[in-house]
Amino acid sequence: MMENNSECINALLPVGDALDVISGKWKLLILISISSGNHRFTDIERSIPKISAKVLSKELKELEAHTLIKRTVYDQSPVLIKYTITPYTETLYPIIEELRLWGLNHRKVITGK
Repeated sequence: MMENNSECINALLPVGDALDVISGKWKLLILISISSGNHRFTDIERSIPKISAKVLSKELKELEAHTLIKRTVYDQSPVLIKYTITPYTETLYPIIEELRLWGLNHRKVITGK
């Protein structure tokens, strides 16, 4: 794939940058949940098995810092907070779809089914 060290470094840096933004067990799952219509914290939490509220809160803050989601606070009683994806997030959809397809194939390879 890489012909020389310079090409390797030119590939490593942007891939590393991308992984810094979307890496971990939860970030892509959270984006998928929000994209699927889960906009409130509790809805997102319920849609993702085994995620804790503390971890979800931390991941939402990081996704917001990277402009992948928007947090909107509605001034009502009780206060309503909604999370939505940004147009920038849509640039990840082809990557998420490829990961989904790869995951389906990998499961078949591992399980033999």
